[in-house]
Order: sequence, then structure tokens, then C-alpha cells
Amino acid sequence: MGLFRAVAWRTPADPRGPRRLARSNVGALAATARRTIAAMATAFGLTAIVLLALGASPLGVFRALCDGAFGNWYAVSDTIVRATPLIFTGLAVTIAFQGAIYNIGADGQLLIGALAAAAIGPHLKAMPMPLALLLILTLGTSAGAAWGATAGWLKAARNVNEVISTIMLNFIALQAISWAIHGPLMEASRAYPRTDPIAPAAQLPLPFPPTQLNPAIIIAILLALISYVWVYRSSLGFQLRAMGQNRRASAFFGIPIARLTVGAMALSGGLAGLGGAVQISAITHRLYERLSPGWGFEAIAVALLARLNPLGVVFTALLFGALDTGSQAIQRTQGVSPVMVQVVEAMVIFSLLALDRYAATNGADDAPKDTLAATVAETVPSDV
Repeated sequence: MGLFRAVAWRTPADPRGPRRLARSNVGALAATARRTIAAMATAFGLTAIVLLALGASPLGVFRALCDGAFGNWYAVSDTIVRATPLIFTGLAVTIAFQGAIYNIGADGQLLIGALAAAAIGPHLKAMPMPLALLLILTLGTSAGAAWGATAGWLKAARNVNEVISTIMLNFIALQAISWAIHGPLMEASRAYPRTDPIAPAAQLPLPFPPTQLNPAIIIAILLALISYVWVYRSSLGFQLRAMGQNRRASAFFGIPIARLTVGAMALSGGLAGLGGAVQISAITHRLYERLSPGWGFEAIAVALLARLNPLGVVFTALLFGALDTGSQAIQRTQGVSPVMVQVVEAMVIFSLLALDRYAATNGADDAPKDTLAATVAETVPSDV
């Protein structure tokens, strides 16, 4: 609690402090937005050079990309559907990274949530729809949370590097799905390695057929709002960010590092697991191999581009969803491989990192300054 007393003591000392803090936060947000836009412009500029070298028209490719992602109602709905799992996994990565817990296992947590949902889904035929939906989504969330908490416990109790443990758990999740769909959960006809379809009562409705747009996007946006409030407006969120800034100082001030590590990883895994359950409930209705094209790994880029801001994750996930949707259009109309979209995504991240590094090393006035980090640095004793 010493850290919270220090913060409470510092603020009333100068009545202009809150106003200066607000201006500082606005300035940091504006600087972040400027660098993000500059990074995207740089990435698209470099991509244009590559396209010219390949003999393609950059304007034609970018126009096809926009038309493929937003050209009509069906394209827009497809963009939203593709962005939805990225929001769930992006939030999962954001929560963990806020505490400097590098969760690389969102993909495995999503798959375990999907496995749990697909295992229980076919047995819910006698249940009313609200109860069946609640059960299948809760079970998927719980399975993902348990998978994430396993890595959190390994870090807290055995000091196992979470990068290694979460990557290994990804492989275990893949093998668990392969075993399940080739064995006990294989469909009754035994014709294909996939599960039986879940009961209609457990399926999220599709209000705009023939599109696959479904209420999952609303759930994802609500979770982003809740995550933002939790991270920036709650004591637990403050403890998580403090741990992320300085683990030793946070422990000195009484923050329960081990318990917070396990809890953050459980929350992170639960968000990803819910994304997997939603995918089964709303889109595929059954489980098969390669359910995820790598959402958990793409979510790392989504979270980093959003600067670990839960609300920003919604917008960056929509950006990546638009790129994924438009990639098919550029191949169809321009003859350019859809892999070029992955090049764009990588260039955005590298450009952003380069601009941040330049701002930090040159002491730019608009470099982001973390007031939480400053508070910890100024209040912790020098021998900690």
C-alpha cells in the first residue's frame, strides 16, 4: 500500500498537479497517434516501392485493398468477422503485456477454449438457448483461463520464462486438438477428423444472413471497454501496470507479485479462450485442425500497434481484419500475392518501433512519458 500512499501524497502537494498530469496524458496520447500514423504512412510508402519494383501499380493495389475490405456491405461484414477473434486475442496479449508478462500463448489458449466449447456443444440439445450459450462460452473462457494460469503459475512458483512456457503450451494445445478430433471427439460418421456440430441452442445467432456477422463483435467491444476501465481505473489494474514498470519496486511496496502474475495470465487466457468459444459458437459450429490461422500471434502485432491500450485494440484489430479481407481482392484483381499484406503488417510494426526508438534516443519533447513509471522511480528507495 506504500505505493498508493505515495501517489496520494504527491498529488495534493501542488493543486496544479492534476491539470499538468491531464495535459501530459493528452500530449502523450497525441504523440502516440502521430507516431502511429507516421508508421503506417512509412509502411505503405515502402510497400509502394516494393510494388513498383515488382511491376505492379501501388494505387491499383491499395484501391483493390480498400474495395475488398470496405467496398460493400458484405465486405464490411467480412472485415468485422475477421477482426473479432483478433480483438479477443489482442485484449489477452494487452492484459498480460501491461504487467510485463510476455504471453506468446494466446493462440493455444484460444484453441483450448475452442476445444472445450466443441466438446460440450453437441450435448446441449435439450437446453434453452440462453443457458446453452452461457454454458458454452463460460466453459471456453474457463478452459483458456486455466491454460493461461498454468503458464502464470510456472513463472510465479518456478520462475519459468513465460515466453518459453506459453510457446510450448501452444504446441500442446495443437496436439491435444489433433488427438481429440482423431479420437474421442471425432464425428459420429468417422469420415473426417472433426467434431460433431454443436447444438443449435449453443449457436450465436446470425442476424444479417447470408453474412456471418454476429453478436460476438458487441461482446468484444464491451470487453475492450471493461478492460480499459480495469487497467486504468482500478487498483488491481494499477498494481498490474506498476508490476510491469518495476517488478522489484512493486514487491517492495507490498504488491503480491506471484498472485498478480497468475491472475493476469488467467485473465489473459480467459479472454483468448472466450474468443475460441465464440468462433465455435458463431462461425464454424465444430472443431477441426487449423481452426486458427495464427490469430494469437497476429494479436501481438495488434496489441503493440494499439500501444497496449484496450480501446486501441478494437481499431487496430479492424485494421488487420481489413488487410486480411482485402488481401484476396488484390490477388483477384491485381495479380499480387496476398502475402504482400503480411509484408505491410510487418512494415507497420518495424516502422513504429523505429520511430519510438528515434524519439527515445534523441530526447524528443513528444516522446511518451509514463507518469506511473516516474512515480515508482521517484518514490522507491535507492537500494531496492
